[in-house]
Amino acid sequence: MQHRVTRQPAGEQGGPHPDDDAGLSAELVAVVAGARRRAVRDGDRQVDTAHLLHSLLEHDPEVRSAVGDTPQLARLFGYLVQRSIGYGLRWQGTVEDSGAIAVGPDPALYGAESREAGAWSPAAAAAMEAARRRARRRTGAPAGGSDLLAALVVDPGSRAVEVLERAGIPARELRARLDGPEEEYAGDGGALR
Repeated sequence: MQHRVTRQPAGEQGGPHPDDDAGLSAELVAVVAGARRRAVRDGDRQVDTAHLLHSLLEHDPEVRSAVGDTPQLARLFGYLVQRSIGYGLRWQGTVEDSGAIAVGPDPALYGAESREAGAWSPAAAAAMEAARRRARRRTGAPAGGSDLLAALVVDPGSRAVEVLERAGIPARELRARLDGPEEEYAGDGGALR
């Protein structure tokens, strides 16, 4: 006996889908497109936080400046580039879910077009939504690169944070530089306070 699963279109699943450009600056739309291309090129099943970080660093000079000095930045790019040839191979075939965030609906349910373009890891989807919330709270403007960077460093178990830490860039210090002490990790689901 086969069970039928009712699949809702992404727009009906509640809240914005990571692919939804609403609430994103034009620059961040380009970052998202770059992350998706990188995931597809690397043969990864999902766009994860490391894909977003890599694309963000490539597209946004302000974010590169916020990350730190040239040796640290060069080391960070080195780790991100090595993802498909060694570092990060253990991630292939796995879903990025540190357990620190609430897991949403299965991205495979978003439809064939989403799977072909690269679905989103739960951590990456949460970071995109956190970037939108941060931008709305700060200025009401669409989310930009610094909003996404701040959202990426919130989840201490994410792949983006793992790569940053390995490159010698403490995520906690980066988060403090971006937001100051009032914006801290809320261990109850990775949300920004």
